[in-house]
Amino acid sequence: MSDLSIAYLGPRGTFADAALRAMPVSDGARLEPFPTVSAALDAARAGEVDYALVPIENSVEGAVTGTLDELSGGVPLVIVDEQVLAVRFALLVRPGTAMSDIRRVATHHVAHAQCRTWLAEQLPEAEVIPESSNAVAAQSVAEQTTYDAAIASSAAGAAYGLDVLVDGIGDNEEAWTRFVLVGRPSTPPARTGADKTTLFLYMREDHPGALLEILTEFSVRGVNLTRIESRPTRKALGDYYFSVDCEGHVEDSRVGEALAGLHRVCATVRFLGSYPRHDGKAPRVRRGVTDADYAEAQAWLSSVRGQG
Repeated sequence: MSDLSIAYLGPRGTFADAALRAMPVSDGARLEPFPTVSAALDAARAGEVDYALVPIENSVEGAVTGTLDELSGGVPLVIVDEQVLAVRFALLVRPGTAMSDIRRVATHHVAHAQCRTWLAEQLPEAEVIPESSNAVAAQSVAEQTTYDAAIASSAAGAAYGLDVLVDGIGDNEEAWTRFVLVGRPSTPPARTGADKTTLFLYMREDHPGALLEILTEFSVRGVNLTRIESRPTRKALGDYYFSVDCEGHVEDSRVGEALAGLHRVCATVRFLGSYPRHDGKAPRVRRGVTDADYAEAQAWLSSVRGQG
C-alpha cells in the first residue's frame, strides 16, 4: 500500500479520475476528489495531499486557462508528470428518459464547447447549464430532477446509475485532454531523454521585440517549443505573461543555458518543472547544442582564460 495521497478534479467519474487511475503513481495511493481545480491545487500547496492531478490542455479548446492562472500565482507548485486521455462524451439520462423529454442539459463548459454542433442539431431547444465538472453534472441528474440530462463520460453514467442515451456526441472524434501531476517544489524527476519543461515568463516591460528576445533564448540553443501562449497578469490592461512548454530537461545543457538567458531577459521566470513526456518522444538535437558540445566549448573557454 502506497503512502501517497493525490487530489484530483472530482467527483468520481470525471476524466481526471480516469486519467489518474491510468497512471502508475495511483497504484495503492489514496485518491481524493475535490470540487474545483483551485481546491485540488490548494490541497497540494497546504500539504494535505502529496500531489494533485488537474487538466491543463485540450486538443480542441486549447489551454485550460483556469489551471494556468492558478499555477501562475500563489505558493509555487511544479509538474512532475503528465497524462493524456482520449475524451469521449455521452448523453446521460435517468432510466426511462427519452430525447423528447430533454429540456435542460448539465455539463462542464469545456464539454459544452466540444459538443456544440451535436446539441444544435439534436437538441436545439435545450438549455445547457454549466456545472463545475462533467461528473458533477451526472451526479446532479441522478440525484434530482432539475436537469433532464448530462454530458459526461460513459464511466460517469455507470458511477451514478444513469443510462447512456447517445454515445460519442463530441464534434471531434479525436479529442484529447492533457493532465499534469503537480506537487510542492523538489528536485525534478531524473531526465529520461524524452522530457518536457514548463515555464511562466514575465517581461520586464512591453516594447518592440520583447517576445522575440524571449524566443531567441530558445532558438539559438536549439530548444524546440511545443506550446506558447499569452495570459493576462491581471494587474493592468495589456499586461501579459507567457506560458511555455519546451522539449528537454533542466539538466540538459541547452535547456539550462536557455533558462539562465531568460532569467537575464525577463522580470521573472517561474519554473513549473521538468518531467517525462507522455508520448516518450525524444527531441531532435542539432549539432552544436548537445551536452558534449557545451562541455567542449566550456573546456575551450577555460583554456583561453588560462584555467586549463
